[in-house]
Amino acid sequence: MSQRILFVLTSHDRKSVANAPEGVPSGFYLSEVTHPHKVLTEAGFSIDFVSPKGGKTHVDGLNLNDPVNAEFWNDPTLRAATENTLAPSQIDPDVYDAIFYAGGHATMWDFPDNAELASIAARIYERGGVVSAVCHGAAGLMNIKLSDGRYLVTGKKVSAFTHDEERAVGLYDIVPFLLADVLEERGAKHLPAANFEAQVVVSDRLVTGQNPASAKGVAEAILSLLVSSTLIGGPKP
Repeated sequence: MSQRILFVLTSHDRKSVANAPEGVPSGFYLSEVTHPHKVLTEAGFSIDFVSPKGGKTHVDGLNLNDPVNAEFWNDPTLRAATENTLAPSQIDPDVYDAIFYAGGHATMWDFPDNAELASIAARIYERGGVVSAVCHGAAGLMNIKLSDGRYLVTGKKVSAFTHDEERAVGLYDIVPFLLADVLEERGAKHLPAANFEAQVVVSDRLVTGQNPASAKGVAEAILSLLVSSTLIGGPKP
């Protein structure tokens, strides 16, 4: 294996809310990056960060009482990497074993229609690599098409932020679409768990998690796939 994984962060910095048409600050959800990052780097993988626009990204869920968050955020090198992300045009998908779409509500505005990132993910998958997402990061999965024209999620089981969770956080009527609905329109089977409970679903080489509580488990599932006998020797050309 190449021992490299590509983390996708949103470039968007706002989410709409009632009575605030200009939106409120948002970005990638910190724990959905830090916990997977820790699992995968401790296993020996290198992580690169990319975003739809490249360059600076913005953070949501800045909870530094979480020691994993604090360790990451207070590391100047790691923090700088999220603030100086690669652009999709700089990415060679053939050097990555997996791609991971981190969540945050802001992803709903810039992940779905980024054709460059979708192409990168499709290439990684078709070479035998892993495609993964947690929470609203699943917005990046919905328009990935494989070389035969099928959506990557067609016929697969998936997990993503649920309708009930959107209601619980007051954004059911604000988000531009509902993840579960669109994923099922693409032919996926969405498997919801109770609100804010960890839920990780592995379907072939697609790994998805429902919410922030699922982030570490998604990384553990990625790792399990990458070290399994089916992927020894790395993604196939």
